[in-house]
Amino acid sequence: MTETKTLYAAYAALIEKVLTDLVADGVLPAGTSFANVTLEPPRDASHGDLSTNAAMVLAKGAGTSPRALAEAITAKLAAHPAITSADIAGPGFINLRLAPDAWLTELQAIAALGDQYGRSQMGTGRRVNVEYVSANPTGPMHMGHCRGAVVGDALASLLEWAGHEVIREYYINDAGGQVDVLARSVHLRYLEALGVDIGEIPAGLYPGAYLQPVGEALASELGERFRDAPEDEWLLIFRAEAVTRMMDLIKSDLAMLGIHHDVFSSEAALQAAGKPEAAEAWLRQHDLVYDGVLEAPKGKAPPEDWEPVTLPLFRSTKFGDDQDRPIRKSNGAWTYFGADLAYHMQKAESADELIDIWGADHAGTVKRIKAAVAALSEGEGRPIPFDVKLVQMVQLMRGSEPAKMSKRSGNFITIADMIDEVGKDVVRFTMLTRKPEAQMEFDFLKVVEASKDNPVFYVQYAHARIRSTLRKAAEAGFAPDPAGLDKLGEEEIALIRRAAQFPREIESAARAREPHRIAFYLYDLAGDLHAFWNLGNDRPEKRFIVEQDASLTAARLFLGQAIGQVIHNGLGVLGVDAVETM
Repeated sequence: MTETKTLYAAYAALIEKVLTDLVADGVLPAGTSFANVTLEPPRDASHGDLSTNAAMVLAKGAGTSPRALAEAITAKLAAHPAITSADIAGPGFINLRLAPDAWLTELQAIAALGDQYGRSQMGTGRRVNVEYVSANPTGPMHMGHCRGAVVGDALASLLEWAGHEVIREYYINDAGGQVDVLARSVHLRYLEALGVDIGEIPAGLYPGAYLQPVGEALASELGERFRDAPEDEWLLIFRAEAVTRMMDLIKSDLAMLGIHHDVFSSEAALQAAGKPEAAEAWLRQHDLVYDGVLEAPKGKAPPEDWEPVTLPLFRSTKFGDDQDRPIRKSNGAWTYFGADLAYHMQKAESADELIDIWGADHAGTVKRIKAAVAALSEGEGRPIPFDVKLVQMVQLMRGSEPAKMSKRSGNFITIADMIDEVGKDVVRFTMLTRKPEAQMEFDFLKVVEASKDNPVFYVQYAHARIRSTLRKAAEAGFAPDPAGLDKLGEEEIALIRRAAQFPREIESAARAREPHRIAFYLYDLAGDLHAFWNLGNDRPEKRFIVEQDASLTAARLFLGQAIGQVIHNGLGVLGVDAVETM
């Protein structure tokens, strides 16, 4: 990666140098940590270009007031040739104003870095496992999976941009009773393909027509071998075949969304390999599992036939849970928690950090899995950061009416149906226009509107508008050139200020594990671009192409090309195409 330093990184380094000098001067005590010092745009643009909280967060440790420390900091910052003023606001915030050349230099940095602009080494190559989707392999992907799939994939991409090594993982829940139901459903379709009149699909089986091709394929491969055979002869075979074919279908659906995982981990394979047993042994060795009596259900009277049973219990209360959790059932089978605990231990073997993307309906299990990973951290003597992002469901609408279900699936709208209707980019960007923990509506009519109220159109149109202008300019004999950048005025500088925030937006979004911040940022950048463009509607001298001034035109084209590059890079983080025309 090129060593070209972006503006926020350069001025953050400058502030750190000033603070280091103040340590040497005895103003700040030796060993002062600068970890909580921030550099960001002021909330009110009229206050300046950059703002730092350095004096606010370091004054107490220095035994002085924030304002007195701010005066010492500004005295040194004011000596920098590109800083035109360093002012103290309120109790001790420091606002900086930069000379226009600082922003013009950043514009050239965008051009120099190109597709690399915004990439960071913040993650220092730490391996982060992001597990997302992990839908039961019982049918095609539907809208219940879509939002989590997009959030997880965009987060993985964001972390890569911020310098992490990312493992994208999918956990196949193929060891539970629902897979037996799937196998029986496929066997019924197999009989149907052999000419058997199966009548109505029995209650409790999967009715979707998506299983018909699976039954037909198995009928072709197996013939009538299992037509009249008892269930115990065909159940395991049909389980394996059904899971394999459903995963092929799921992978195909995810590919339509631009999603590809690095690792597919099977719950059945995990158990067959004895990983839960190994996890239990490890936990017992570290006194984190004991044999105890599971408490009666809280808040209600236990069933009449309830009896206290001694089970292996994980000491989850030691790590903040409200009760210790059984890892096995009374019949010796693994509980969901026991299997999940072993799975997270497996993931931690090859990662420095774990992130799970779950539906909001799994909120009740967060505390116990966090306790399990905390126990693993303690036992191994290394911190294993673990985060769970909960994603709310999406309500599908068509205008004022709920959207109708898919004929293919029987009772839900598939991701394939959505993409066929509105396209991958619309689905992905729209899913990132709200925080994942917030409820959202997906209106099939609104998401294809060509208006400012449709964020994906608004952002893609900004990029297409720039590309169209560059093509039109080339036809007229103009090309981007930085030679005349000194002709750019305050309106253009304001646009550069917004573009220059992209690298810090990548880092702050990555720290917060919130890819939707990039979608919000792109909408604001697109708004600034459209606003500047609209100046030329009434004032011809503000247009990108001013035929009588070739130098100014070349400079504005250079600016437009850079803004387009930032939009292109930001959309790339989100897995959305930067279109050339609209």
